[in-house]
Amino acid sequence: MNFDLTNCDREPIHIPGKIQSHGFLIVIDSSYFIRYYSDNLSEYLGEIADEILGMNVGDMQPLIGSNEPPDFINQLIALGKSNGFEQTNPFNTDIQGRPFHLIINSSGDYYLLEFEPAQSDSKTDVQRMIGRSISEMLADKNLQNLLNNSAIQVKNVIGYDRVMVYRFADDGHGEVIAEAKNEDLPSWLGLHYPASDIPKQARELYKKNLTRLIANVNTEPSGIITEADNAANPLDLTNSELRAVSPIHIQYLKNMGVYSSFSISLMYKNELWGLIACHSYSPRFIDFRSRESSKLIGQILSSALEFRQDEENQQLQERYKGAVDQLSRLMLKDNSVDHALTGHNVNLLNTVDATGAVLLFENNITKLGVTPNDAQLAGLVNWITNNVNETFYYTSKLPAEYQEATMFRNVASGMMVSTISKEMGEYVIWFKPEQLETITWAGNPDKPVTISNDGFAHISPRNSFEEWSQTVTGTSKKWSNEEVKSVVRLRSEINYAINQKAGAIRLLNEKLKQAYEELDTFSYTISHDLKNPISTIKSFAQILLRDKDLKPQTTKILDRINTGADKMNNMINEVLDYSRINRSELVLTEIETGPIIQEIVRDLLLVYNVDESCITIGQTPKIQGDPVMISQVFANIISNAVKYSMKSEPPRVSISGTETDIEVVYTITDNGLGIDIKQLPKIFELFNRMDNVGDIEGSGVGLAIVKRIIEKHKGKIWVDSELGLGSSFYISFSK
Repeated sequence: MNFDLTNCDREPIHIPGKIQSHGFLIVIDSSYFIRYYSDNLSEYLGEIADEILGMNVGDMQPLIGSNEPPDFINQLIALGKSNGFEQTNPFNTDIQGRPFHLIINSSGDYYLLEFEPAQSDSKTDVQRMIGRSISEMLADKNLQNLLNNSAIQVKNVIGYDRVMVYRFADDGHGEVIAEAKNEDLPSWLGLHYPASDIPKQARELYKKNLTRLIANVNTEPSGIITEADNAANPLDLTNSELRAVSPIHIQYLKNMGVYSSFSISLMYKNELWGLIACHSYSPRFIDFRSRESSKLIGQILSSALEFRQDEENQQLQERYKGAVDQLSRLMLKDNSVDHALTGHNVNLLNTVDATGAVLLFENNITKLGVTPNDAQLAGLVNWITNNVNETFYYTSKLPAEYQEATMFRNVASGMMVSTISKEMGEYVIWFKPEQLETITWAGNPDKPVTISNDGFAHISPRNSFEEWSQTVTGTSKKWSNEEVKSVVRLRSEINYAINQKAGAIRLLNEKLKQAYEELDTFSYTISHDLKNPISTIKSFAQILLRDKDLKPQTTKILDRINTGADKMNNMINEVLDYSRINRSELVLTEIETGPIIQEIVRDLLLVYNVDESCITIGQTPKIQGDPVMISQVFANIISNAVKYSMKSEPPRVSISGTETDIEVVYTITDNGLGIDIKQLPKIFELFNRMDNVGDIEGSGVGLAIVKRIIEKHKGKIWVDSELGLGSSFYISFSK
């Protein structure tokens, strides 16, 4: 029998059908009628009518708050709907003369009314202590000291026995990187916990619920009751404070001897960076206001972490950018691209944090730093040629991808490849050495099941948490996002320099000539053999739509045929545009870009119904170019910036140009969807669309057209982007 705790990833923990029993729950619909309630209601309100389901919540208000104004719940919901429930939560009321907090949140079309005691088990005034604790927490600029101080201050504030700062790795497993604990407890600092301990969907909930309390693992949760015809629709408790806990997680805490746990989420760039995880070895309830105050610690620590990480990233980015800029100048000045990249103090090794690099270019191999030997390199290049189909590839576990790399893992457990020309076997390859790492796990992470004396298998997140060490081999330090961006930009600079120097001697010209001839044939085919039948399909659909007796479903299908025909026609036109660019004569004139950009923006404001304050136009220096083509470039980039920012509140787009003695660089920045770092190298490829664009209209041709136009103008285009934060496109025009 096979058990795997990754099955926990599929446990629907947002719809447990139960709540923790230290409070009670009433759920009402938009008309204020009760549709669900927790089965412990009578423990708090006394004997109530059996017919509570379907009752208006106003009829129950005298039982809830003896001194509250009439319809106070209706008023709270109206206020929460307009201003957000975080403005109204918690509402102080009383239940049978005992102070309670009423916390209201939405759940689809319902409203969750959660009632919790207003007093914590601890007598500590958390809200009064919080300001001083934050000052103590931020007293040291060193990152590790900041984390240590945070653990100490959270322990002082909430009084739990153990407080840990727990950081998630890319694969979902976590490590305790700071700790404050009672003196009699063993240290867990440095211990690692497998990803199954906090499965994926739990990590997603931690992004939405920034604090999470489990008051007592030994109390029975209370079930949720609803009408029989509604029983098939489980109540979504994603936003619930009282949401019951997965039985597997309860067992996990019991195995550790923990009676109560409390966590505060730590966020970085809207993703879960880690947790402040708190354990108590006795039951412990923390009231809502104190939890909200503790949330503030997490938010401030998250901001501090983000600031320090951004500062570090910025320093790396400036360092790598300086190296790429220097290499770009050298490539244009030197007669040899090879010598420019490898023959100076600043070389390929300075563009990333690597210990070795190899340039395979024009039948020469140049090695820098520590690399595999010639025989090993020949085998590796052969593997790259046969297996790496992307123009950009990187891994920090090369021996797992290419078994022969085990023999030279000490110098090349990490590899990054930028393809210059696959047909000519030209690559830039960087290497990182093996980083031997001993990971100390809290118990054996590969032993998720225990067999009891009765022979039954019990899924258990380990009964033993004794240290279990594992040595990880064949891995290197991971390639950072800043390194990826640096190499993507360097690749663009290398291609630009090669195109400037290539002339007729390179094999690529012959291949391009052949490709253009094939493209001409293809263009003719799609313009004649495809456009005509598409026009016919659309015409027939429009004729059929004139029939007033058509069923609605038929009309809908015909409308979709019309829309599909229009989309296909537009794509054909875009492909035709793409194929014509390099065959069009380039007529250079001085272009006033300001009026062009302003006209494009005016059109986009109407099309997308965007407030003009959302788009900022800065300096617009003149450039040399073909007015029609340049207008197409700006229209495409600015349109994308607006289109992919529409889901941001509010959308922000800025357009500005800067001028030096040798070039004009335009920057178009937005706060939209952003681009995944893994897809960044392919952004200008034909028919390439990002995975996160959803149903936003597009063909994947526009940016390929833009790149071809810019290259025809002997210019450069590159992009810097963060997923979920937006993109910046840079377009360089030579003077």
